[in-house]
Amino acid sequence: MHIHVSNLHSNLIEADLMRLFSKFGEVASVELMRDKLNNRSLCHGFIDMPVKKEAEQAVASLDKSDVNGRKVSVDEVVYDPVPHASWSHSPKG
Repeated sequence: MHIHVSNLHSNLIEADLMRLFSKFGEVASVELMRDKLNNRSLCHGFIDMPVKKEAEQAVASLDKSDVNGRKVSVDEVVYDPVPHASWSHSPKG
């Protein structure tokens, strides 16, 4: 299950997120989003947990919790299989 976490403290690193989410089960990957120019944290990231039940427990436990003095938002990433009309690059008419 893919998880998005936001409102992270700017000093958190990938290893911190790995430790935080590993308390609930296996973590396949952690990606902290960073500014491409200065490598600073954009204060949100993505976690991939392969076991859905463990991921759901992590989301339920960590959403709206305090992490390093910040109230974080943790949600499952839901992909929309149907492209939105506003995303189309084809000419209208």
